[in-house]
Amino acid sequence: MDTRIKICGITRVADAQAAVSAGADALGLVFTQTSPRWVAASIAAEISAEVEGAVIRVGLFVDQDRAQIEQILTRVPVDLLQFHGNETAEFCRSFSLPYMKAFRVAAPFDAAAAVAAYPDACALLLDAYVPGIAGGTGTRLALEYWPQAASLPLVLAGGLTAENVAVAISAVAPNVVDVSGGVEGGIKGIKDHQKMNNFIAAVKTASRSNQ
Repeated sequence: MDTRIKICGITRVADAQAAVSAGADALGLVFTQTSPRWVAASIAAEISAEVEGAVIRVGLFVDQDRAQIEQILTRVPVDLLQFHGNETAEFCRSFSLPYMKAFRVAAPFDAAAAVAAYPDACALLLDAYVPGIAGGTGTRLALEYWPQAASLPLVLAGGLTAENVAVAISAVAPNVVDVSGGVEGGIKGIKDHQKMNNFIAAVKTASRSNQ
């Protein structure tokens, strides 16, 4: 099965269009205001409308209260929620949308325990642990921490680029790769369209070679 591709931290309609044209499977919209890739609901709504039906639209939240999340969801249609904080499974499932749960990994990952804690998640995302930062750091996840098996799909995030993603796919065969900073130039949240093209091409080539 081909490795799927999520481009996270989309903040502009033009970048969303370019990601879709390049072959992305999912786009991430970051609704945590402390993130340099935060996108206002008004702009996110435009992005969401532009790519509806073409990709999976993912809304990313980090330890935000219910009222804030619900307010955003009334304005911005998304297909999937991504929770990057300490949210419980009960909280994650309460919005009546599919969700994936992110984990910041600093040791061999216990997939069985994670699945037991979030049994109704549609996927688990593994990102590198950086103290005090929920994600988007550009730090690569140590691949030796990747689990040998899991009963839920696994998403690999953390420091991926067109230059290193093939090695990661060959080593751990993730179901999905998630990139943000690796397809940006000098400004966080502004995607470099050529880097997106290169990254997606590298994933597709590596995915075919890994079958």
